[in-house]
Amino acid sequence: MAVTPGKRERENLWRLLEMAREEDLGGGDVTSAILPREVTATGRFVARQAAVVCGAALLEPIAAAYDGDLRTEQVVADGEPVAAGCVLAVWRGPARGMMAAERVALNFLQRLSGVATTTREYVAAVAGTGAEIYDTRKTTPGWRELEKYAVRAGGGRNHRKGLYDAVLVKDNHLAVLARAEGKDPITALGRELDRIRPYLGDHAFVELEVDTLKQFRVALTLPVNIILLDNMSLDGLCQAVKLRDAAGLRGAVGLEASGGITLENVRAVAQAGVERVAVGALTHSAAAVDIALDIEVV
Repeated sequence: MAVTPGKRERENLWRLLEMAREEDLGGGDVTSAILPREVTATGRFVARQAAVVCGAALLEPIAAAYDGDLRTEQVVADGEPVAAGCVLAVWRGPARGMMAAERVALNFLQRLSGVATTTREYVAAVAGTGAEIYDTRKTTPGWRELEKYAVRAGGGRNHRKGLYDAVLVKDNHLAVLARAEGKDPITALGRELDRIRPYLGDHAFVELEVDTLKQFRVALTLPVNIILLDNMSLDGLCQAVKLRDAAGLRGAVGLEASGGITLENVRAVAQAGVERVAVGALTHSAAAVDIALDIEVV
């Protein structure tokens, strides 16, 4: 599943790259200063383990930020699986500039490939169930556009981008409503949803989190698009699906499982019949992929 970065991802890269260059390069690479200016090299980005690639499409702008004479050849598209030993991209140009850019380039490539690889593992685990894997807002601060891009590279789906593009009412919102209303907060929520819906964008959705079947039954009567089933048992998930379908709301109200999802249990969760499985681990727990830049002087 090949993907390419768009305007938002490239803008996110440039903001991060400015900080990354400053913290790593500072006033200049005092080690590479010992190298003759005229020496050129070829640098090959090589995967040291099997992975799903993400960030190869960003290597060209990263190189340009360090040395305008560095040229990039992208060999593997973002979203493609590779075996250990595969060359992902090639840099050609001044050795000094290549050395200076190496660590920052690898940081982006390893991190984003880690997210894509983890996502692909979860997507493969639920294959054939009808459920899709979604990310969350548990992203590295400042990296959201790029990490959500990496989730797409891994075959996952993006949830809301932030607090601005969809309504997701969680337990803390309900606690505040309960205090303010002095009654069942989910029932009170119905009036508030009717009030704010005209102000939502055309593609926004309204999602409500519940953690008991009692709450779920009330939620089915509200004008929501998705009901989030938080930390429910497998039996609870199955019952929720049956209740939704019995109410004739399949296709109108989606069900999303969240909380405690791991690679070991994600398939069983998906087989309960939910359409969506939200996994924070895609971004907050993804391990960096082992990728190296092998440099050869030419």
